[in-house]
Amino acid sequence: MTSYLISDLHLDENRPEITRAFFDFLRGPAAGAEALYILGDFFEVWIGDDDDAPLAREVADELRRYSGSGVELYLMHGNRDFLLGQDFAHRAGAVLLPDPSLVTLAGQKVLLMHGDSLCTLDEEYMVFRQQARDPDWQEALLAKPLDERRQIAAQIRAVSKSMNSRKAEDIMDVTPAEVEKAMRAHGVHTLIHGHTHRPDRHQFSLDGTAAERIVLGDWGTFGWCLKADRNSLELQHWPIA
Repeated sequence: MTSYLISDLHLDENRPEITRAFFDFLRGPAAGAEALYILGDFFEVWIGDDDDAPLAREVADELRRYSGSGVELYLMHGNRDFLLGQDFAHRAGAVLLPDPSLVTLAGQKVLLMHGDSLCTLDEEYMVFRQQARDPDWQEALLAKPLDERRQIAAQIRAVSKSMNSRKAEDIMDVTPAEVEKAMRAHGVHTLIHGHTHRPDRHQFSLDGTAAERIVLGDWGTFGWCLKADRNSLELQHWPIA
């Protein structure tokens, strides 16, 4: 059976073409798959499972139809949608997947991550990440009214965009030593992640053994996925109209 892995769709009401492309993907190439893994930043922003925006309902309904067809659906938090919770997962018929997670793909043990935790040179972001993953901070944020949460999310995005524009490119990429550390800790030689928006396949040696880091692409001009068959992993992309 075939599984698919995607990440960084950044679904947003201002980019309806990406939502349409995703639904086409579910109804086309990914139809009848064994599993679909969404490795974070599925939404551009997520302010809580009680979000009443039309996009949230539309996507949940589409995912429910998809998972209801028999596909195993997995969602992982990203740095944009770290507030995704069990209520949304239940509505979508999905399982929330911890970051990192170990799975078996193409006959091998593989480590799945969103990828932001690997970018340790970006010290400003790592400070924010630690705060944003704190349960007390999340609880306090979710207790605020929806409109206030929308304003806070807009402020966070604006600050992030401004900060990133001043950072060197290598600072926002993964740290090789952190990649090796994570792979050693989980006993794997294949790592799959998103986050960096730099789709590629990186081969290297890990403790004398061939290893690979596969980076999923973000959805914009192109859609990206990793197709996992019984014996192969294939990174694919196609134009989004």
